[in-house]
Amino acid sequence: MLRKIVITISVLIIAFGILFASLLRTAAVRYEFNPTHTHVYGGVLGETSQVDYYLPYQGGVLPGSPLWPIKVIRDKFWLLITTNPSRKAEILLLFADKRVAASEILFEQDNPDEGYSTLTKAEKYLQEAANQEASNRKSGIDTTDFLTRLANASLKHAEVIYHIISIAPDDAKPKLEETLQYSKGIYWNSSNLLLDKHVEPPKNPFGWK
Repeated sequence: MLRKIVITISVLIIAFGILFASLLRTAAVRYEFNPTHTHVYGGVLGETSQVDYYLPYQGGVLPGSPLWPIKVIRDKFWLLITTNPSRKAEILLLFADKRVAASEILFEQDNPDEGYSTLTKAEKYLQEAANQEASNRKSGIDTTDFLTRLANASLKHAEVIYHIISIAPDDAKPKLEETLQYSKGIYWNSSNLLLDKHVEPPKNPFGWK
């Protein structure tokens, strides 16, 4: 019995050690950019489209991996200990970007169930980043630069979702179309706020009305 307790405690200490070491390495928001790539959307644009925004490297551990829950706990703890509101908005956007990149890979690996679940979480993080921006703006923080990033990010998310739709199973396409509403709404809201500040928003290449 005592041996089992000692082993359990040792495993927990190692797990938390890994968690805190990971937090220390990610104390700053660092983007590891993927090489630029271009997607072709056919029915959406009928031509090649590229959004001028690059997603961070999603990491080697993807949803579905036994190690994924540790990353989720790390992310939640990172948010919990972040008190700077501007930084919190950046971290939420980072989580959104990493998850949408992971979702695309999962769909390309023919894992649509895990891919869709990851995509919904990505778009919810994107919405949380937008909500944090609104809260920061109301408290008097200048969010102009972040609004530009948010508008670009929403376009990039839409670009990735269009690509996912083109390779997803037919029965998944309606749900994927629904997820586009997050990106669309956040893009239009960010763009209108930028226009109110007399700042030109990023160009929308998708012909949304």
